[in-house]
Amino acid sequence: MIIEYGKGTMIQFYFLSILFNAASGYLLIRKDDSETGLAEPALPGFLQNETLHLLLGILTVVTGFLKILSPAEANTPVIGDFIPVLAGIAAGFTLIVEFYRSHSTIDSDLSSGEPSEKVTHLLVKNRRWVGFAAIAAAALHFLFPGVPLL
Repeated sequence: MIIEYGKGTMIQFYFLSILFNAASGYLLIRKDDSETGLAEPALPGFLQNETLHLLLGILTVVTGFLKILSPAEANTPVIGDFIPVLAGIAAGFTLIVEFYRSHSTIDSDLSSGEPSEKVTHLLVKNRRWVGFAAIAAAALHFLFPGVPLL
């Protein structure tokens, strides 16, 4: 039995979106939070590699942008996978910004009032919520592939 899943859709991007959103969300939730004093157990083995975090962040953002071009349901372009796209871009961007901040030698000053600094500070400060949103979007996208916005 062959299941037709929308004409012209890229099932690969659907799979990668779910995979990268879930993995990025997991990393954002499980990382130690030294600012608030919450210390969870460290990530297991290879997941502690910061280069892996950067790579996963880049792949999540790229997959999010590519999902805009190829939604799961072909009859609703751009809006078709809006929530997984936003969650993926936010989670990937948060991982990239965390990597940059941990390896940067330049001090960032939030008093400059630049909107980009405020957005990055907001994402990094609320990274656990971004992680929960990414995992929720991945789960809903997996369970309900044809629903608009999911």
